[in-house]
Amino acid sequence: QVQLVESGGGLVQAGGSLRLSCAAPGRTASSYAMGWFRQAPGKEREFVTAIKRSGGTTYYADSVKGRFTTSRDNAKTTVYLQMNSLKPEDTAVYYCAARSAIGFTNRWNDYNYWGQGTQVTVSS
Repeated sequence: QVQLVESGGGLVQAGGSLRLSCAAPGRTASSYAMGWFRQAPGKEREFVTAIKRSGGTTYYADSVKGRFTTSRDNAKTTVYLQMNSLKPEDTAVYYCAARSAIGFTNRWNDYNYWGQGTQVTVSS
């Protein structure tokens, strides 16, 4: 079982920035491909970004390209989501997820482990 602990959510004005963190205590994140998803009220969970084990390759949803950046730290125990130029439509609960299988996927049910989620609210 992999425990994922998210932090960094909050309330921000449109145009502002937030950085989310996802820690895997006692584990090396390099063992897993990592993804970020979000779910707004009344909507399905949607893919935001993913990063391969090595950290060399990242993928982004079209809606966040150029604004969001995902990265891993050197020790590879934490994954980050830097969110800039936030919009009200970015408001959602953000989840990090870990996937043990090889290969990229943007489908949430292909990920094995999930964090508890952190709320991001962007005011207009």
